[in-house]
Amino acid sequence: MDKNLFSGLEDLGFEDINKIDIYKKEEKNEVNSKATSAENQLSEEEKQRSLLYDKEVTCPVCQNVFKARAVKTSAYRVKKKDSDFHIVYDVINPYFYDVWLCNVCGYAAMKSDFEKIRNFEVEAVQKKITPKWRGRRYPEVFDLDVAIERYKLSLLNYVLMETKASKKAMNCMKIAWMYRLKDDEVNEQIFLKQALEGFNEAYFNENFPIYGMDNHTVMYLLGELNRRINNTDEAMKWFSQVITTHGVAPKLKELARDQKDLITENSNANENSSSDTEDFTVDETNKKKGFLSKLFK
Repeated sequence: MDKNLFSGLEDLGFEDINKIDIYKKEEKNEVNSKATSAENQLSEEEKQRSLLYDKEVTCPVCQNVFKARAVKTSAYRVKKKDSDFHIVYDVINPYFYDVWLCNVCGYAAMKSDFEKIRNFEVEAVQKKITPKWRGRRYPEVFDLDVAIERYKLSLLNYVLMETKASKKAMNCMKIAWMYRLKDDEVNEQIFLKQALEGFNEAYFNENFPIYGMDNHTVMYLLGELNRRINNTDEAMKWFSQVITTHGVAPKLKELARDQKDLITENSNANENSSSDTEDFTVDETNKKKGFLSKLFK
């Protein structure tokens, strides 16, 4: 239109209406497409909501009774499994609801750890978390961003409570998995490295099982985490140890062989491709350390 029919309304907040055609009609297909998209989005959220229920939980720090969102066992639908034990689910992701959070005192932990808190850890939460906690409202259905935030709250609690390395490691690995789902490789690598550091410390200093994993399974996991962050030499050592150790489950040995073969294949492919390119070196001496570099110190 040549003239703005709605001039004079700018002071009321309508600053982007100078090109409106009052008789323009949206194409029927476009309208139908938008309606269908909205219906699909709504039905997907409703579907997930129907797979959730509220579990009554008592906070072991402040005794507040609250409702924790939980996924019905019948709703678990496994789509695939990654080589570092991450499970990809269909329809609804149980990992999103893995952290329980008391909105009164700020205590947060993965649900398998929530009630396993010692007296000195309770005191740490009361002194270091509760005074700073402002409270947070979450939607009924969680998404990736909510899951990451809650896992980080859990991790912060573990760090300030000075819990075992294995707890921080598992928490970090699950955060890495969430970033993997977001296709955020940078943050995935940051948290995989932290998980590796923690599981390495736990392997040599903690009793097994660790989150249901025996020592052979953690040996494999250390190899796989090293492989994923390109520490191929260390990965090969751990995989070889899994393969040669007596009493390791056949399936776990087969996994280790597969990952060793994958490293060899990638190494050969890189050698072939690098033979036709120049060798450039990058000075990384001034590269900054990650904000979690001393998490397990």
